[in-house]
Amino acid sequence: MSSTAGGGSTQTSAADRLGLKPGMVIQELGWDNDTDDELRVSIEDCIDADMVDGDYGNVVDAVLLWWRNDDGDLVDGLVDSLTDLVGGGDIWLLTPKIGRPNAVDAADISEAAPIAGLSQTTTVTVSKDWAATRLVAPKTVA
Repeated sequence: MSSTAGGGSTQTSAADRLGLKPGMVIQELGWDNDTDDELRVSIEDCIDADMVDGDYGNVVDAVLLWWRNDDGDLVDGLVDSLTDLVGGGDIWLLTPKIGRPNAVDAADISEAAPIAGLSQTTTVTVSKDWAATRLVAPKTVA
């Protein structure tokens, strides 16, 4: 439990659970009218900036990829999300929770990640309807 200056306790925000910090450049892909606006605002408040889109054209610290079961080939989506990601950056795959419309089966993520050259690490709940799975590129030895 963490405490605030006032002596009370505070809940960990979704942005904290995602490891996001002020000054990070976060690219958001797959936004649609079903994404969680409250989560988006909390992330932008945490990084103290707007998230950038797929046309950004520069390196980013992390990618938030909103993905639904009917969005197409997950491997292609993951590979596309690597385009601007800085080495060592994270891809947070945001999917509807199991039982919600267009939920993505965990087995599909486990199968797609290594094909895209990624390793799956953690999955966290980030809102009432969305879960986030952290995907990272394996470390390479120079």
